Amino acid sequence: MSHIVVIYHSGYGHTQRVAQFVAQGAGAQLIEINADGDISEADWATLDKAQAIVFGSPTYMGMASWQFKKFADATSKRWFTLGWKDKLAGGFTVSASLSGDKLSTLQYFITLALQHGMVWVGQGLPNDGTVNRLGSSSGVMAQVGPTSPAADIPEGDLETARRYGERIRAVSERFNK
Repeated sequence: MSHIVVIYHSGYGHTQRVAQFVAQGAGAQLIEINADGDISEADWATLDKAQAIVFGSPTYMGMASWQFKKFADATSKRWFTLGWKDKLAGGFTVSASLSGDKLSTLQYFITLALQHGMVWVGQGLPNDGTVNRLGSSSGVMAQVGPTSPAADIPEGDLETARRYGERIRAVSERFNK
């Protein structure tokens, strides 16, 4: 069984909801980056032991939240020792606008993963109008209106997140035989 961790920052609960669906599909452990951009030493140890790490953040002003970026900057300690080399990586984001420049957040995650020598796992789902309705190949993109609660995230976006988690798990099990 693969050990998968979903690490995310959520400002208003939307990203947390998507994270829960990714984790459900992957059978993953959730780690939340707090409002100050920090995680505990125990959380760092969990990430270091993981076979796959899935990054999540809302897209604010065309990029990941500052709290996620603070976490990402702190991963440089692992980068210096190649501590996350050859782990699998994936990512997801949510924004209020249909575009919302979510792709730049996913590309940021991809760059972070590749700097660590990680292996990125893409979506692997076609856009069928419901599942992967926003047509992302890089990872999960979810969207809900700017004044909508997390409960209003479309079911298709949440199903996309769950299936992405399943893909991460399946690739991790093959990769870590």
